[in-house]
Amino acid sequence: MRLRALLENDTLGLRLLGGASELDRTVRGVMTTDLRDPSRYLSGGELVLTGLAWRREPEDSERFVRILAAAGVAGLAAGEAELGAVPEDLVLACGRHRLPLFSVVEDVAFATITEHVVRQVSGERAGDLAAVVDRHRRLMTSGPAGGGPEVALDLLRSDLDLTAWVLSPTGRRIAGPTAAGAAAEPPAAVRAQLAGEHLAAQHDGRRGPHRMTAADGMTYSLFPIHSGETGDEVRETVLSDWLLVVGADADEWPEERLDLLYGVTQLIAVERDRRNASRTVRRRLAQEVLELVQTGAPPAEIAARLRVAAPVLLPGLGTAPHWQVVVARVEWGVTAEAEHGADGGARESAVRDGAAREGFTRDGGAVLGARAAQSLLEEILVDPAAPGPELSDRIAVAHTGEEAVALVPLPALTDGPSEGGGMDHAAEGLYADALLTAVREPLSRGLDGDGRLTLGVSAAVHSADGLRGALEEARHARRVAAARPGRVCAAGHQELASHVLLLPFVPDDVRRAFTARLLDPLREYDRRHRAELIPTLEAFLDCDGSWTRCASRLHLHVNTLRYRIGRIEQLTGRELSRLEDKLDFFLALRMS
Repeated sequence: MRLRALLENDTLGLRLLGGASELDRTVRGVMTTDLRDPSRYLSGGELVLTGLAWRREPEDSERFVRILAAAGVAGLAAGEAELGAVPEDLVLACGRHRLPLFSVVEDVAFATITEHVVRQVSGERAGDLAAVVDRHRRLMTSGPAGGGPEVALDLLRSDLDLTAWVLSPTGRRIAGPTAAGAAAEPPAAVRAQLAGEHLAAQHDGRRGPHRMTAADGMTYSLFPIHSGETGDEVRETVLSDWLLVVGADADEWPEERLDLLYGVTQLIAVERDRRNASRTVRRRLAQEVLELVQTGAPPAEIAARLRVAAPVLLPGLGTAPHWQVVVARVEWGVTAEAEHGADGGARESAVRDGAAREGFTRDGGAVLGARAAQSLLEEILVDPAAPGPELSDRIAVAHTGEEAVALVPLPALTDGPSEGGGMDHAAEGLYADALLTAVREPLSRGLDGDGRLTLGVSAAVHSADGLRGALEEARHARRVAAARPGRVCAAGHQELASHVLLLPFVPDDVRRAFTARLLDPLREYDRRHRAELIPTLEAFLDCDGSWTRCASRLHLHVNTLRYRIGRIEQLTGRELSRLEDKLDFFLALRMS
């Protein structure tokens, strides 16, 4: 706004005392001060309001006005409430420095002037920014990328003083402002919390923006960024949409500012769709390799296809890498029974029944689930600490049936055993649970109520010959994860060689009967006599049946330990000297 516009509003109580030739100066802000030297708080273009408390002698006026002129302020308004008429020495000083000077009548509060200026300046800034955003949108939709999301975020920072970030659905930072002076981005735990709130709101169909006070005590406003390439079904987009996080409370924003922010999300969505389109080649390569592996094609043919895929997935690698296979499945219509520990058959039935109740067909659910799993894998397989949208461009994910399958290249891994006798740790590649550590919280909120993600990871393979086995291993690991309770579960190849693999597939009624027969007599005895037979049994098995080590661990005399073990054998009819009975007790404790 221009200075002369202030004189056109009679309610502001301003009277011009000098500087009529400078009234076309632009006002960019307003500041009230009675400091003798307010320069550290001035950035230029302000209308300065003062009650003259800094003035103790006439010479102070020259010093004060010189500081304001050097800072580039637009004008000075002096109140008449404290000293009456504005001193002549101040009028003369402003004339010498060509600084427009106004007086403010006694019955007009500085707050009234401040509110008016802020409203006018904010409105003009929003209009200017909206025009810039509109021009930028047209450039991005009709030609090469206009600099990515950072351009829009820098505009928000410079023109509206809003700091904002773009996050993935798991809370990873996609983009942030690049201009100096922006606030530090939220820490990883807060970003995960914000992403979880965004996913929960999207899942529930709540209309944005979503306001949230996070664990760091800051209030954020969350705006969904919808991709233009997905359908209307919320299950297809809820786990893949980015979000715009603004470090401000949007509750009291005018409609014009909200519309502007939604325009920014559309601008970022255009760039996102452009980058999504670049994944088409990688997805097609992954699909071709997957079809060759599943149909039993000769290893030489698969190897040839991998040689084509490797440079696309890992530019500059030079040689074909090792590979791991990751399989993921997203199921919708998952009931509470299916989530909290039904056996495999009951779980599958509960999923099917829940989907049927919602009119959600199994084929339709499979398609949406596979698409959602595909988008999720492209995000999950990126280092959660690595910012930027382009990192997922090195992940090739196909989908088949109800599953998404990722071919993950592992560059330059060591072959064979390490000096310690085991395989080199780098050659082992990805670990199932580690993949979900950073994303479990937000994804659990996005799936809460009727969705479930299960994930399986194979061991690394060094040639095309091993890919078919790796695919089957990853699928089997995913089925192990599916037998566990929880909305987000994973299992890796390391778990497939343990008895623990078998336990989730034991039906619940068999599990309860088995543990009750062996452990209920001991629990009842402990309850009545406070004898601690169950802890004693656990310690005895942990010590491999060693009387000395077990007695030492429990701080008992060996004879006391022998008495307790004898009581366990008497109550259960078993003998802990027999391997079969030890194994039964061990499994019962694991399943209980």
